[in-house]
Amino acid sequence: MQQIPLEQALGLSALLFAIGAFGVVIRRNAIILFMCIELMLNAVNLAFVAFSPRSGVQGQVFVFFVIAVAAAEAAVGLAIIISVFRHKESVDIKNFSLLRW
Repeated sequence: MQQIPLEQALGLSALLFAIGAFGVVIRRNAIILFMCIELMLNAVNLAFVAFSPRSGVQGQVFVFFVIAVAAAEAAVGLAIIISVFRHKESVDIKNFSLLRW
């Protein structure tokens, strides 16, 4: 079994995280925003898995926690998006002001 070098895995992780961060900053659509956040979380997962052979199993355990948080974030986020869409019939971020206190 051939192992991928750490530098390549971390480079790919950094590239994925940068694409996700760029999407969060630039895009205005809520669904694309959540997809970019998920991409950033998966980039962190890739970095944890890349470091796990050197640091033990702890990196892989953190991946399970990040996946659980991402699943909860997706469920709550999509529920909020559906709620806003029912009221405003748009998923544009500027319509999310109705959720403010």
